[in-house]
Amino acid sequence: MAADTTSNAELLSGADGAIDLPHTDVPDAEPWPSPRQAWYAVFVFALALMINFLDRGIITLLVPGIKADLHLSDFQMSVVMGFAFVIFYLFLGLPVARYADVGTRRTIVSVGIGLWSIATALCGLAANFWQLFAFRVATGVGESCNGPATFSMMSDLFPPHKLSRAIAVLNFGFMAGTGMALIVGGAVIHFLSAVPPVHVPLLGELRAWQMTFVLVGLPGVLVAALMWTVKEPHRRGRMIAGAAKGTRLASVPVGDVVRFVLDNRKTYGPMLLGLAFNTVLAFGTSSWMPTFFGRTYGWSMTEVGLVTGSVFLIVWPFGAMFGSWLAERFQKQGHDDANLRVVVWTILLLIPGQVALPLMPNPQFAVALAALNGFIAAWVLGPQNAAIQVVTPNEMRGQITALALFIFNVVGFGLGPTFIAVFTEYVFGSESMLRYALSSSAIILGPLAAASIWWGLKPYGQAVARARAWH
Repeated sequence: MAADTTSNAELLSGADGAIDLPHTDVPDAEPWPSPRQAWYAVFVFALALMINFLDRGIITLLVPGIKADLHLSDFQMSVVMGFAFVIFYLFLGLPVARYADVGTRRTIVSVGIGLWSIATALCGLAANFWQLFAFRVATGVGESCNGPATFSMMSDLFPPHKLSRAIAVLNFGFMAGTGMALIVGGAVIHFLSAVPPVHVPLLGELRAWQMTFVLVGLPGVLVAALMWTVKEPHRRGRMIAGAAKGTRLASVPVGDVVRFVLDNRKTYGPMLLGLAFNTVLAFGTSSWMPTFFGRTYGWSMTEVGLVTGSVFLIVWPFGAMFGSWLAERFQKQGHDDANLRVVVWTILLLIPGQVALPLMPNPQFAVALAALNGFIAAWVLGPQNAAIQVVTPNEMRGQITALALFIFNVVGFGLGPTFIAVFTEYVFGSESMLRYALSSSAIILGPLAAASIWWGLKPYGQAVARARAWH
């Protein structure tokens, strides 16, 4: 082997962008984990994801209080909600993901949960824009540890034909966290609004929005401890010859990962570009939706949280399971592009509702349309994530998942709120015109997302067919 100068990327990619295998490799003979072990891990991962989105999403209900007390503009608020949270990915996301490809993934996730939970609580101590910005950065530091390691473990717990459904169940945590951020956040705000500011020794006076951050942040430390009860699964789907069990795994050089992605750009490019457009729209809309209901229909944040959070918890789980069922049905019909096919149809069907919702004449119509949109939007939760995993070898899953999460978080979560705010402040020129900013964003970004993913369906299906040999 010492005389073999062929790079990992050459073993993993053909000149035409194909995902080829080294001749010495065979499919992994290690038995898959028991259903009990696998689904217990999903349960804990879902709890972590719930805490993740509860902590990151609670700020959307706190916008009025934060703006009033810290004297922030819509643009500054969008930076705190988005860019501050994801700036960490610009610098250290890749090193964390590289460790997820060779290290103990359970440890990475546990440490990350503890970090983001404490940082969320610290947001409650912010006294100005820059302090809040810094604590939101710290929240993103912890949450960046979660995705690459979790999805890497998921791919080692479930075979490819079951992965979409497992990830859909995992995303119950995302749905619960987002829904609870709205419902619990609204309830806490309502309760604390009747409580006078609390004076804490050494910390000073804490207002309702600050106490909310503290109350939702600290319980995550318990979930961090629970993560240690999850068994680290055996790594499978490694394509590089010589990666024997019981040996220390070596990281694939970054250059080889980059080359692999570039060689398979027809597979990854359209998928990631469509993800970028779609997440900018999705996160931009969700970040400003509570404020939209308040400004347009005069709802209090308590009303917004209860109604929209309930819709989220009731409707989205059905959509997630329907989406995974649809992907499995396409697979049984012989469509290798089944996962990505669900994604593109989801985006196409969503566009009319996303454009129309902000223009509804009353809140009842808006909530009804939000429920329909939510059911459709949830279709992608399993297939979209599974789509990336099934065409990515184990030794690169953390890093390529980090690339997808970079787009999902830095581009989508980072730019989404600001994209809407720029329309509101600089195109329409008034905070009261938020509804038109939301509708305009859907007109622009929805078709771009659908067209991008449609463009990549054929090469993606070919990649799935070739990847079967090493699962």
